[in-house]
Amino acid sequence: MALGTKWQAIKTRPDSPWIIYRNRVSRNRHCIMIFPRRDASCFLSDIPDVVPLSSLMLPGIFMAFYGWPISQCQSKDTPLDVQLYSGIRVLDIRLAIVDSRLISYHGIYPQRAPFQDILSVVHAFLTAPHTCRETIVMSIKQEDSDTQHFSKLVREEIEASQGGRDLWFLENRVPALGEVRGKVVMFSRFGGNGQGWDNGAIGIHPTTWPDSEKDEFTWECQNTIVRTQDWYAIPSFLSIPEKVSLSTNVLLPPRDSPIPMLNITFLSASSIPLAFPPTIARGFGWPKWGMGFEGVNDRVGKWLLDTLGGDESEDDEKSTECGPRVRGWAFMDFYEDPVEQALVPLFVECNFRGRISGEEGWP
Repeated sequence: MALGTKWQAIKTRPDSPWIIYRNRVSRNRHCIMIFPRRDASCFLSDIPDVVPLSSLMLPGIFMAFYGWPISQCQSKDTPLDVQLYSGIRVLDIRLAIVDSRLISYHGIYPQRAPFQDILSVVHAFLTAPHTCRETIVMSIKQEDSDTQHFSKLVREEIEASQGGRDLWFLENRVPALGEVRGKVVMFSRFGGNGQGWDNGAIGIHPTTWPDSEKDEFTWECQNTIVRTQDWYAIPSFLSIPEKVSLSTNVLLPPRDSPIPMLNITFLSASSIPLAFPPTIARGFGWPKWGMGFEGVNDRVGKWLLDTLGGDESEDDEKSTECGPRVRGWAFMDFYEDPVEQALVPLFVECNFRGRISGEEGWP
C-alpha cells in the first residue's frame, strides 16, 4: 500500500472465495469488509440479460501507454488484453490518421497501436469461450483535424476487421445487456450526423460535450438521461479532493428518477506542470506523515468502501442493508494502482449491491 492510505486489501489464499479489505473509519476504529471473490474476466455473465447498461458499474481506461509523464495513463505491464481480463469494460480510444491508417493517439503522443490491432484484441476477447457473454463499450474520439476522412476510415477499418460490423451495436440508445453480449457498443465522439454509415447509425452519440466542464452536464440518448463529469484540466494536485468529490457524486443516481439515467465519470485529470496523470492517480510522498498527497485512486477506493459499507460513523452503528447504488461508467488512470487492481474488484462488486428484486430486471 502507498503510505497514508486509509484502506488496504488484505492478502488471502489464492483459492479463497472471499476478498477482504480493512477500512479505517476513524483514527481509532477500523472496519473489516468481506466480499465474494468474483471472476472479473466474466462478471457480466452473472447479470440478467434484461438489465440495461445504464444500470451497470463498468470500469474503464484510456488507451495511453506512452508519453510519460504528460500523456501516459496506464502501465506498459498491463496491455489491453490483460486489462479486459482484469474487468475493464469501457475503452477510451483516441485515433489519428497517419499514412491513411488510424493509429491510437493520446494528446500529442502516438500510442504505437494501429486501430486494427485494438480491434483484433477486442474480437479475441469477445469470441473466447470463457468471455463470449461479456460486452465492451468503446468510446472513439478523433485526435486530429481531418474530419473529412476520419469517420469514413473508422467505418472501413471496422468492416475490414475480424467480426466486421456484426461485432458492433450501432444504435443510438442504451441497450439491455442481453442485446450486446459478445458485442462492442459504439460510443462515438466523432462523425457529426453519421454521414456514410447505414442510416447514420454511429452508436451512442453525445449531443454536447463541453471541454473540461467543472460541473456535471447532461444530454439525452433516446429515453435515457446521460449525466457526465469530465473536469480534467484541474489547476494542480491540490484540487484532487474536489476532483474526487465531483467525480464520485455522479456515480450515485437518484432512485426516484422517472427516466433511466446513465452516469459517466472521468477520474483522470492532467495539466502542466502540477497535475501530471501519474501524480493525480497515484499521489506522491508520505501523506501519513504529512509529507505528500493522496492520489485519486486511493481516495476513490476509500469512498467505495465507505459507500458499500454504509459509511458508518462512531455515533451510528447502523448501516444501510445493501448500501447506495453506485452505478455508471468510470474511466481511470493507472487502474491497477494502488494495490494490484484494487479499484476494479470494488467497482465490479457495485453491480451486485443495492439491487432490488424486480427493479431493472433484477430477479
